[in-house]
Order: sequence, then C-alpha cells, then structure tokens
Amino acid sequence: MRVTVLGLGEAGRRYAADLTAEGVTVTGFDIRPVDPPAGVRMAASIPEAVAGTDLVLSLTTAAGAVSAAKEARETLPPGAVYADLNAASPARKREVASALNAGRFADVAVLAPVGRAGLRTPVLVAGPGAAAFADLLRPWRAPVEVVPGEPGAAAGRKLLRSIFMKSLAAAVLEALAAGRAADCEDWVRAQIVGELAQPAEALVTRLVDGTRQHAARRLHEMEDTRSYVEELGAPTDMTTATIRWLASIDAVQRR
Repeated sequence: MRVTVLGLGEAGRRYAADLTAEGVTVTGFDIRPVDPPAGVRMAASIPEAVAGTDLVLSLTTAAGAVSAAKEARETLPPGAVYADLNAASPARKREVASALNAGRFADVAVLAPVGRAGLRTPVLVAGPGAAAFADLLRPWRAPVEVVPGEPGAAAGRKLLRSIFMKSLAAAVLEALAAGRAADCEDWVRAQIVGELAQPAEALVTRLVDGTRQHAARRLHEMEDTRSYVEELGAPTDMTTATIRWLASIDAVQRR
C-alpha cells in the first residue's frame, strides 16, 4: 500500500509516522522545508507525491486544500482515494471535490487531536470515496464512521459538534477567569470538574430540560452574574450569550 501525506504539520507528521511504522510506503509533501519522520520519502511537488499512490491524506490547511487538489488531479491514479482531512466548511469540501475531478474523493472530519492517538483517532467520512477510505484504514483498527451524503456531510457534522466543544471550552475559560478575579479559581475549577464527572446522558438531559423549565429564573440569575463579573473586571462574552439564549427561550414560553 502506498500513501501520500500532503502537509507535514502536527497531524500530518503523526499519520505519516504511524503508517510508516505499520510498514506502509509513505510519501510526503509540504510547501515548507521540513524534516520528515523516519522512513518517509519527501516529494518535490504535489503531482510527484500523488503519482502511483493508493491513498492521499490532505492536511494542507483549509486555505490550501483547493489548490492542492487542483495540483493533485494531474497525476492522481483513477482508483486512488483522495481524503481531505482539513477542518473546513461543507462548502469548502465540495469545492475541493469539484477541483479534484479525479480519483475517489473522501470528506474526512477528524474528531479529536491526532497527536493523542494517531491512526486510532476517530473520524467521520462522507462522499464517493468514503467506503473505500474506511476499507483502506480497516487493517489498523482506525475508528472510521461512514456517514450518508455527499462531500461536506462529514465536515458539517464536525462543525455542529464544534458548537458544543469550542463553546464549552470558552465557558470554562470565562468561568475560571472570573474565579481568578474573585480569588477562588481553584474552587470554580473543582465545581466544573464535579459537574462534568456526572453521567453524561443524565447531565445533558438535566441541562436541556432544566433550562427550558427555569428559563425566567435563570435569566435573572445570569443577569446578576454578568453584573458581578463586570465588577470583577473579567470577560462576560459567554455569560452575555447565555443571557440572550435564556431571554429567547423565556420569550417563546410567554407567548
């Protein structure tokens, strides 16, 4: 099996290293001068890198994904799978697929940091090359979930997940900043850890149902919270967003 990795940043390097360790012939390409992982052959261009390959893992960044696909289509074998793993919008994934116009395109959404588990990182995949991509990675027990739909379907699901993951991170950061300003950051952190340690399904149900049932009361509580945090001189972006959500829910319930 021959694999090409376009973009040897943190994720690309880990994929290339893990595949090489499994005995796969790996060719890499990067627009920057980089030292490749041991055993990875570097190509001088994208057309050279993808010639004769079975699988392309494109990790060029979203900004460079379309131009990389345009270069790759010159020499990409008809049966090869071209997998775009860049974090991008569904529209950008469709643009990459259109620009490629060769091989079997797979829209891949990476669901966790690649540095943590390498080839075992869970991914979603959609598009005409989705099943073939899953088959190629099956020997390494990669957790691949094929989702229905055209290119962009997997990327869209990842972005929906990002609403929760990235907003959760922002809420934690804001709460800790306020705790730090109030000289009780460790206590706030312990409260967050304690809540997140609850069974996940029960916690999500409590958050959703509790918010709907008590939107008016929680709205007033969060308005007081914002006033207090403003006195502390800490950020209130997530607190303000929560107030808007609660206000909209309360308005619907009052109709």
